[in-house]
Amino acid sequence: MRNQSVWAVVAAAAVAGSMAMGIRQTYGLFLLPLGAEGGISAVALGFSVALHNLTWGLAQPVTGSLGDRYGAGRVAAVGGLLYAAGLALVAIYPSALTALLGIGVMTGIGVGCAGTGSVIAAVGRAATPEQRANMMGIAAAGGSVGQALLVPYAQTGIGWLGAAPALGAMAIAALFILPAARVMEWSPRNPSAPHRALSELPALARRALGERDYALLTVGFFACGFQLAFLTAHLPAHLALCGMPAWVGATSLMLVGLFNIPGSWLCGKLGSVIRPEVALGAIYLARSVAIALFAALPVTEWGTLLFAAVLGSIWLGSVPLTAAAIARRFGTADLGALYGVCFFSHQIGGFLGVGAAAVLVAQTGSYAAFWPVMVLVGLGAVLANWATRGPIRAAALPA
Repeated sequence: MRNQSVWAVVAAAAVAGSMAMGIRQTYGLFLLPLGAEGGISAVALGFSVALHNLTWGLAQPVTGSLGDRYGAGRVAAVGGLLYAAGLALVAIYPSALTALLGIGVMTGIGVGCAGTGSVIAAVGRAATPEQRANMMGIAAAGGSVGQALLVPYAQTGIGWLGAAPALGAMAIAALFILPAARVMEWSPRNPSAPHRALSELPALARRALGERDYALLTVGFFACGFQLAFLTAHLPAHLALCGMPAWVGATSLMLVGLFNIPGSWLCGKLGSVIRPEVALGAIYLARSVAIALFAALPVTEWGTLLFAAVLGSIWLGSVPLTAAAIARRFGTADLGALYGVCFFSHQIGGFLGVGAAAVLVAQTGSYAAFWPVMVLVGLGAVLANWATRGPIRAAALPA
């Protein structure tokens, strides 16, 4: 009976994560078309996506804590409604202001409520310690299906209908989060267990960050956000500046989603065999090497697609591994909140990666100077994760 419950939670988490994560992966496709049709500058749109990442990071500890206390499904349902409303606002009234409010703030909170970071805590609570990392990996892998499906859906909509109507179609897709949320974890799995109030979140964060290895894990997660948010938002524009046709950017993002399906599952399974931090360091190293090679070699269609496939195989593998590393240290009672605190570092990285690149391309017309920074940040994450210590037995932080 327990296994059946676990698989239902995994499937529902995968659907919610697919919509929440898949939609935001299409933002790079809208960057130039929405600017041309709606008269919004590339800097304003780029900053909206950067603000989305920062808002997401600010919201994640709060939404994770609320999910721990009231059930991740209820929080995800609220997120689905906010997500749809934010996208619809920009689709109906495209402007710099609505982009900042709709994409930057509303969908940022929405993905904080319904994205992989929130729903994976429900999977962690439903699974046994032995199966936890594997089940988290399966949920993250299922969540990648959304990117594989929604990227061509968005690109086709932009080509046939225009950027604003295609963004409206994304708003409709966000509503699929609602039925999945109802199945996932509508109420706390253990209502009698003590749960922390939101007012306790700052103290919880301070105690957790006082743990050396958790602090190193958090520092390493900065690089993940810095690298992936830049690629999601700016890779299609970079390819366009290099003379590549639009289909290359869209196909690259789709391939990232496709290859991340087996990649996330394998990364989660790997976390059941070796220490998650060791696997995380290997992921950051492989990602940084791939970025360095892509930046150093001439940009070609096949080279870009190969780069996307390699990155996709390790794209969201960091999510189940990071969550598993936290659960090994502190258990699952505060998993949503503690993952959220760690994830805030990820999103500061995402904000800086997207925002700095938007300013750079506006000033220089090129992304060339940004690629070496991406590599150096990634190598820093390798060192941070490999500096963590050996086997940990879960011990909840004191109230």
